[in-house]
Amino acid sequence: MPLDLHRRFRSSKVPSNIDGVFWVLKLLSTAMGEATSDFLVHRFNPELAVLGAGVVFVAVLWWQLTVPRFLITTYWLAVVMVGVFGTMCADVLHVGFGVPYVVSAITFGVALVGVFVTWSRLEHTLSIHSINTTRRELFYWAAVTVTFALGTAVGDMTAYTWGLGFLRSGLIFAIVFCLPVVGFVLLRLNAVAMFWAAYILTRPLGAAFADYLGKAPAQGGLNWGPGNVSFMFSAIIVVVVAVLVSRDRRRPATRVAHVGRGTYRSRD
Repeated sequence: MPLDLHRRFRSSKVPSNIDGVFWVLKLLSTAMGEATSDFLVHRFNPELAVLGAGVVFVAVLWWQLTVPRFLITTYWLAVVMVGVFGTMCADVLHVGFGVPYVVSAITFGVALVGVFVTWSRLEHTLSIHSINTTRRELFYWAAVTVTFALGTAVGDMTAYTWGLGFLRSGLIFAIVFCLPVVGFVLLRLNAVAMFWAAYILTRPLGAAFADYLGKAPAQGGLNWGPGNVSFMFSAIIVVVVAVLVSRDRRRPATRVAHVGRGTYRSRD
């Protein structure tokens, strides 16, 4: 079934309420993606693992693109698969082709700028609240995928190339992650720019702590194992998403109507 790029939806196909739960889930998905990628490529044939993850990623993303409205489960499943596959894309460049982390980080950075520039020129907005056509949603997921790959490369660069290790890298990224929040809340900087800056930083932040938990002590980790770390974060994601779905189902729809100069809200 071909996609209608100009198909319009009643509302944005991505979360419109960017609150603490959103950022918690985003960080959990990045950590889970890092641990799952490490587990798969070390437990199974790396080429088959990447191919299998790619197939699942495409299938889940197609599901997300074809549903007519925002669905909590579908959206976060897509984010999780972007986390797994995006991590693998960055790792393949370094492990499979020997590309230095600095080079891959620059490459993905340029790619991300290209996505944002093209998106802005064609749609005149990068706001997530405007994801109401298929073409805009494709731009959104392209940006999300590249941010995961970029964050993976940057996180590995600080941990390995710069020799900071996972824990120190995680702490540094945690501090830097707070800067867009300060910029938005205190300095009143552009909300869209601050959102995407924070979104990009969630990737190396979550991945650094996932590696710190899962890697062997010789690599600067706690040796929990990537499989155990992946299962732990996956379980937390499932619980949080289940709570969101339950809360959403209990929330009655609100209708707003204007009568003369007054406004009333009716719930059904």
